[in-house]
Amino acid sequence: MKLSISYKHVESHKPVEIEVERHVGKLGKLLQSYSPDLVQLHGAFSKHPRTDENSCSLNLSLPTGTLHATGTGATVRASCKKAFSELEAQVKKHQSKLRKDYEWKRKRPLPRAQAIP
Repeated sequence: MKLSISYKHVESHKPVEIEVERHVGKLGKLLQSYSPDLVQLHGAFSKHPRTDENSCSLNLSLPTGTLHATGTGATVRASCKKAFSELEAQVKKHQSKLRKDYEWKRKRPLPRAQAIP
């Protein structure tokens, strides 16, 4: 997976990089079916000076589509966690649509009405 991260007004990069590496490992497990050089993840961390709120925006480019996720929080780690959890949910949903899980899902059988004598 090709990874590029940019920072805007973020002071400490080291804790953010550790958090990103942990989440990228999780994403890597979900994206094993894709060739590693075809998957690109672009991340941008920024701090809004007026509101003291941190935000993280992620763009994941796959051969079958592009997914976008954003997260905001009081700390950089919180915004990172929100954005990656949203992205993981989108990847799972995207892959289930590609597998056409909706066609394979079994319908729950209707209960039969019993005849009253």
